Amino acid sequence: MNSFLDRLVHGARHLAERALRGLGLSRAPDVAHEAAGDEWADGLFAHQHRSLAFKLFVPQRNTGRRRPLVLMLHGCNQNPDDFAAGTQMNRLAHAHGFLVLYPAQTRHANAHRCWNWFKPQHQQRDRGEPALLAALTRFVMSQHDVDPARVYVAGLSAGGAMADILGRAYPDIFAAVGIHSGVPAGAASDIASALGAMKAGRVGAGPRPRMPTIVFHGDADQVVHPRNGEHVVAAALAGHGGESSAGASRTQSFNGRDVTRRTYPDARGRAAVEHWLLHDGGHAWAGGSPEGSFTDPAGPDASAEMLRFFLDHPRSANTV
Repeated sequence: MNSFLDRLVHGARHLAERALRGLGLSRAPDVAHEAAGDEWADGLFAHQHRSLAFKLFVPQRNTGRRRPLVLMLHGCNQNPDDFAAGTQMNRLAHAHGFLVLYPAQTRHANAHRCWNWFKPQHQQRDRGEPALLAALTRFVMSQHDVDPARVYVAGLSAGGAMADILGRAYPDIFAAVGIHSGVPAGAASDIASALGAMKAGRVGAGPRPRMPTIVFHGDADQVVHPRNGEHVVAAALAGHGGESSAGASRTQSFNGRDVTRRTYPDARGRAAVEHWLLHDGGHAWAGGSPEGSFTDPAGPDASAEMLRFFLDHPRSANTV
């Protein structure tokens, strides 16, 4: 870690801790990761007159190559520690040697700590929260030996909706997107339309880039209607120009839950879009740990499947 990041993360520790206390975040060390020499660091990032607390997992394991980075966006009423514990993404990062970045939404920005995916000023490139999250991602990339072709974003619920926005707005940064129980970008423009989209599903709006996308959604989700997952998939397919319109469907059982998985291949036969419909699944991260909120241990390991999908899709120079 260079001296500039040292000053940000360590020299301004008292500022970060004060911000984290206000967010309800814990600084308790992850004993297993600390024992293995991994780093679980707090940070505070400022951009366009706004500060954002974050946590960054940096594994000790280094393959000698530039490493992937996964941006993880928590849902409402969650925080980075909670989301990391529930998704167990750090466990996978420890095993495979990639970095994981967890920004923390503030109560000042949203009373329920939701990312503001439903407001027009937070749905566009170089504006609002997308600009802030993209700048944070670029900052971490500049401070660590991150492979720019292997930077990904995933999120749950409001975090999934914001992940879809980031994938649409910043295809030059993110190589693939993972959306769990989310809403398609552009499906709402205010609180009323957001509640309507969550209740019944709504088609998104705006141009779509060619973006590999993996979607998880429970068909018994009472918070975000599962039709939203279908709309996210349809929008992702539209970004691929219709070349992946013919999907292959297969129903399997994973850890006590039946799942219908539909894959849509690109021209090279590689899955460009995947849709995992979790039968009898609610508003929860599939295969998650009870150590975190909004998780369900049944079903496939959404974190592992997202990682598998991500690493199959490095961003090529002609992607954007």
